[in-house]
Amino acid sequence: QDFNMSSAQRDNGSANSAEAKKTDVRINEKKCSWASYMTNSPTMIVMIGLPARGKTYMSKKLTRYLNWIGVPTKVFNLGVYRREAVRAYKSYDFFRHDNEEAMKIRKQCALVALQDVKAYLTEEGGQIAVFDATNTTRERRDLIQGFVKENAFKVFFVESVCDDPEVIAANILEVKVSSPDYPERHRERVMDDFLKRIECYKVTYQPLDPDNYDKDLSFIKVMNVGRRFLVNRVQDYIQSKIVYYLMNIHVHSHSIYLCRHGESNHNVEGRIGGDSELSPRGKQFAHALRDFIEEHKLSDLKVWTSQLRRTIQTAEELGVPYEQWKILNEIDAGVCEEMTYEMIQKTFPEEFALRDQDKYHYRYPGGESYQDLVQRLEPVIMELERQGNVLVICHQAVMRCLLAYFLDKSAEDLPYMKCPLHTVLKLTPVAYGCKVEMFYLNVEAVNTHRDRPLVSCSDSS
Repeated sequence: QDFNMSSAQRDNGSANSAEAKKTDVRINEKKCSWASYMTNSPTMIVMIGLPARGKTYMSKKLTRYLNWIGVPTKVFNLGVYRREAVRAYKSYDFFRHDNEEAMKIRKQCALVALQDVKAYLTEEGGQIAVFDATNTTRERRDLIQGFVKENAFKVFFVESVCDDPEVIAANILEVKVSSPDYPERHRERVMDDFLKRIECYKVTYQPLDPDNYDKDLSFIKVMNVGRRFLVNRVQDYIQSKIVYYLMNIHVHSHSIYLCRHGESNHNVEGRIGGDSELSPRGKQFAHALRDFIEEHKLSDLKVWTSQLRRTIQTAEELGVPYEQWKILNEIDAGVCEEMTYEMIQKTFPEEFALRDQDKYHYRYPGGESYQDLVQRLEPVIMELERQGNVLVICHQAVMRCLLAYFLDKSAEDLPYMKCPLHTVLKLTPVAYGCKVEMFYLNVEAVNTHRDRPLVSCSDSS
């Protein structure tokens, strides 16, 4: 269902300014219809669990994923609101259930956060709000239920349950020691205070009860960082996507290596797409990549390629097993395959201009858009979340889409990310983000990057 006019129409000169405007409208309609297809009505994702159970980690990853697939999502972290209300944190005493003054402040912070959630979902174009807080009592969850009902939102609860002391201790040391609550960063004092804070919450903690009190709620219980799950009453497509994602993310130490294939003959000629072979310098890069793997002692590395010759030829030189993924093939340029940008501008001037207006949503006639590519690559992201160390030998547009997920880039910025040839990027997940290291393998190559044009971006998302 290609919303672009046919290339023949444009070639015959029938694409006058009025028709071009129609095409622009269709692009905007596609943007709107995608979000409404994903979420018929705004949804609140409500986190539940004791401190140091990975709620913020899951909130941030889930938000990054949902934004990447095109669903506007934002995290509302109650700790941020509490720190604004109480500038100086003194000790765990603030979290005792019998500290009446503190309990009033905490409830007021929750109410303020909920009003911000409402503004985001009703006025600011948001589709999903992630309410990142402990929400450990039925009283608090009933308050949220009333808020959701009053505003006709959907709600999905995510409870993180963990009784593994090693996981809890590691989380406190990795994340909480650097929290604004503890400016002195003294590890022993932080650990002691935070463990006492957890005990304060345990006194009133009421886990979700799937058999009685909470049997009608939509939720997922994540136990011991993904060893087991309990899913209850999934309501719609977006909730099933949330469950699918949460069941695939695993907290484990690993690195992801991304690179493009070696320089191809088409790269040298300035042509896009096609199934060209490696240039002589591309073959040099493949040798250099093998040396890189040996030098970094990546013996347990899984290698993935597309089904196009330039990635396969790059992998062949490594002397290790590799898997071919069709969904890792380069973006399909349709009628523009194997053309240079100059040829496209001359043959399809209006197509060329439309792509510069909104590169992410623009679809080549008979081909794909970056938005299409993101949807195609979703299974790759899921598998990368599950695997250990992986090297993905791919293509420029594909690498941009994968990088945008890990680095939380917007749809507007994604198509202009720089992914040079003969360079390896190492991505290592850390607390709430991703550490990036770049390795240029000292083999010359053409520059295939095309900078963002100086055009109006008012229609970009």
